[in-house]
Amino acid sequence: MAEQDTTSALAPRLAEEIRDKLIAGELKPGQRLSEAALSVDLDVSRNSLREAFRLLTKEGLLRHEPNRGVFVSTPSMASIIDIYRVRRMIECQAMEKAYPNHPAVARMRDAVDAARIARDAKDWSTVGSKNMVFHAAIVDLADSRRLNAFYAQIAAELRLSFGMLADPELLHAPYVDLNAAILEKLEAGMTSEAATLLEAYLAQSERTVLAAFSRIDAGN
Repeated sequence: MAEQDTTSALAPRLAEEIRDKLIAGELKPGQRLSEAALSVDLDVSRNSLREAFRLLTKEGLLRHEPNRGVFVSTPSMASIIDIYRVRRMIECQAMEKAYPNHPAVARMRDAVDAARIARDAKDWSTVGSKNMVFHAAIVDLADSRRLNAFYAQIAAELRLSFGMLADPELLHAPYVDLNAAILEKLEAGMTSEAATLLEAYLAQSERTVLAAFSRIDAGN
């Protein structure tokens, strides 16, 4: 019973760590996850890891294939459309009602500055990761732990969709300056204008991702 209690207590934390790896782009769509390697990497038992896998499978981030193992999920076009719909509802509302001196604004500034450095170095994986940090900070503006937890799942699915696309520069480069423009409006207290820019940004990003997905489908 004690071991079962420990496993149940560890599983949510492990699920969060694996989810963070997805958001950081460390795990790719369709990748098979090794229980042995991950249990060593995370320093946990395989039983605890399996329970974390079960939680993430329920969220749709992983999939279990009988006799083959656990794999990172591959997003569909329908799921991407739904993700962007949810993002517009959450992020634009958080931005419009934001307090310009909120602590999350400093994290947004740090993310923009780091993304610019990474863009100059053509380190597109880091640009993508800093973009995820920027948008998670937008959700932080709402001061809701529930929204933050929900958005983490959305962000993991979104990063998986990015991992399927062949041209990371096309996907990430244009949005560094767009993030900076949104941030400038927010820092100036122009939250409605910032929310309007953000809504246009998300519409453009959705078109870019869906167009890239269409090219993948056409090539298959």
